[in-house]
Amino acid sequence: MSLVGVDHLISRTVASMSLEAKVGQLFILFAYGQTATSDDSRNTALYGVPNASRVIDRYLPGGFILFPARDNITNPTQVARLSNGLQRAALASGAGIPLLVSIDQEHGVVARIGPPATQFPGHMALGAGRSAADARAAAAISGQELAAMGIHQNHAPVADVNINPDNPVIGVRSFSSDPDLVSVLTAATIAGYQLDARMIATAKHFPGHGDTTTDSHTGLPVITHSLTEWDRIDAPPFRAAIAVGVESIMTGHLVVPSLDDSGDPATLSRRIVTGQLRDKLGFDGVIVTDGLEMAGVRQTYDDGEVTVRALEAGADQLLLPADPPAAYRAVHAAAASGRLSEPRIDASVQRILRMKSTQGVLERPTVQLSRIDTSVGTDQHQRTAAKIADKTMTLLRNENRSLPVEIAGRRVFVTGCGLSAGRRLAAELTARGATATARSTGSTPTPAERSAAIDTARTNDLTVVLTDSVAAGGPQQHLLHQLYASGLDVVTAGLGTPYDLIHLPEAPNFIATYCAAPVSVGALARLITGEIAPSGKLPVDILSADDPDQVLYGFGYGLSW
Repeated sequence: MSLVGVDHLISRTVASMSLEAKVGQLFILFAYGQTATSDDSRNTALYGVPNASRVIDRYLPGGFILFPARDNITNPTQVARLSNGLQRAALASGAGIPLLVSIDQEHGVVARIGPPATQFPGHMALGAGRSAADARAAAAISGQELAAMGIHQNHAPVADVNINPDNPVIGVRSFSSDPDLVSVLTAATIAGYQLDARMIATAKHFPGHGDTTTDSHTGLPVITHSLTEWDRIDAPPFRAAIAVGVESIMTGHLVVPSLDDSGDPATLSRRIVTGQLRDKLGFDGVIVTDGLEMAGVRQTYDDGEVTVRALEAGADQLLLPADPPAAYRAVHAAAASGRLSEPRIDASVQRILRMKSTQGVLERPTVQLSRIDTSVGTDQHQRTAAKIADKTMTLLRNENRSLPVEIAGRRVFVTGCGLSAGRRLAAELTARGATATARSTGSTPTPAERSAAIDTARTNDLTVVLTDSVAAGGPQQHLLHQLYASGLDVVTAGLGTPYDLIHLPEAPNFIATYCAAPVSVGALARLITGEIAPSGKLPVDILSADDPDQVLYGFGYGLSW
């Protein structure tokens, strides 16, 4: 059917819908439980009904989002069964319209579905790899696997330009501190999802969450960029996303005074959502809010008022309202009073239904469980992920050519951050001929834990220490200083941002992996042992802790052998 025909059909559908059904389409909800009929008292407390099917029947939502922390995810087959159950409930409801099932599968630190689904390095690792083709391939494979599980909308990629080393919520979730590189990889990722996998991509978090020290989950960030700085730093990746045809864009709960000096977060700002994103950037797709249960959007208004103001600002999808009954009541009251006109609601519903049609969910809402084994986590997908991960490893320091290391027949101790990553690395090294053991000291090792780690290191031939978010004067830094001062052979690898190296001037070597995912740990093992040569390049600048104008390791830096 032509686009004109689709739009005509959608317009007729919207005209036939009740106001209750229209309002429901605006909401993305969740429910606890691994099936659509799993009863859970937490659902009753939040919604007044015990399971997802009953939530759908009562609230008629347009979308549902899945989280492992809410007991939604155990394995791909279970996810597909859950999705099918949600769709059956939606089709049997008063609205009779299939759901958009969504997820946050960014990879790296935000990967809601783990193995056996194929795992890829996160965004900053892909930034180090510098390959648009790899970013697109990763998204294409991930999108195909998500689609096989009955998921239609992925809240990725992160289009934020992370220029603040102390950013507590974006960091390695960003491709880079360089707007051009973020733009290229954002566009490639969207193409992989939408063109190759027919998966709805969502560029986030407009107008840009990369320069803050406040986490919008717990507070309200303020971005102090001037209009000129915003246009140069934050806007380009969103322009690139729109140019490649991104279906949806997520707003951020952050204040940008140069764009709107009211003090309201972007999600509630008509000047930002409609004025900038719709009118100036020309985006005509679906605008989805970040989670409305987050603290950043709940500073001034009650939970019902937040939902109404988000719609007034120009949002289409209301993600995770903190108090769903209050949110629904508020939207219905605003519609009854004329504050929200029915044509305004219709415009959002039309965009949402058009997106559902484009993705194919209206025609094929359920999936075949038999496709899981042949589509998810295949050997070919795993090999592709490993090749991509290999190209992300970045060697930033290698004094006295201490890397690579011959480990066959040697005793290796893996310690530091990352319990599962440490165990995985020890297993990888053991498979290569070492006798490797692992004991995590965590991110805040006590003096006793540090002492025990040093004692164990002395009984081994080589120690590999994993870092994540090293702070000046913190426990991780103390452990590393003690290891370096001991004169033992030490390999240091960062599992998070490469900024850890700022606080490790004595480190004889440092490998930036950007990611603790198993696929990146495997690449780390191959790098340590010399099976691969490092080829990653820094996607950010690493500045001196004492002089922020001094660049210790610049964008594009990376050693090899």
